[in-house]
Amino acid sequence: MGKIAVYPGSFDPVTNGHCDLVQRGLRLFDKVIVAIASNGTKNPLFTIEERLEMLKETFKEMPGVEMDCFDGLLVNYVVKRGADAILRGLRAVSDFEYEFQMALMNRKLNKKVQTVFLMTGLRWIFISSSIIKEAAQFGGDTSGMVPDIVCEKLKEKFGASRP
Repeated sequence: MGKIAVYPGSFDPVTNGHCDLVQRGLRLFDKVIVAIASNGTKNPLFTIEERLEMLKETFKEMPGVEMDCFDGLLVNYVVKRGADAILRGLRAVSDFEYEFQMALMNRKLNKKVQTVFLMTGLRWIFISSSIIKEAAQFGGDTSGMVPDIVCEKLKEKFGASRP
């Protein structure tokens, strides 16, 4: 079966930074499950179905990547999927404190579940889903920062006249 990592997040929307992390995660793991957390406290722009559609389109040519969604505790989902680790990306020191707390809590909940951190590629370090949505909302060109399907969906959400 090989080594499996779960890469959880809201992916609202998926960015090229997320894609970079998945590609690099595949160097360490045989399979990466990109899992949309459906029980978050965030107010998403895209439905879970829309996010799954964008993820499937984004990773359709990438063997070893699977898409899914889950609710409840991440560690329970990881065990249910037979995964070996949680894959997380770090952009800046500010990410580290939150991610460190989450990793410690997950470890407390289940000592068998490991968390693997990868630094975001320098090319994508400034990108977040929130920044992408804000730029798109006000007509900013997000091409080159998100997959093509995401650019299309952002234009649909915020109006065709937006770049």
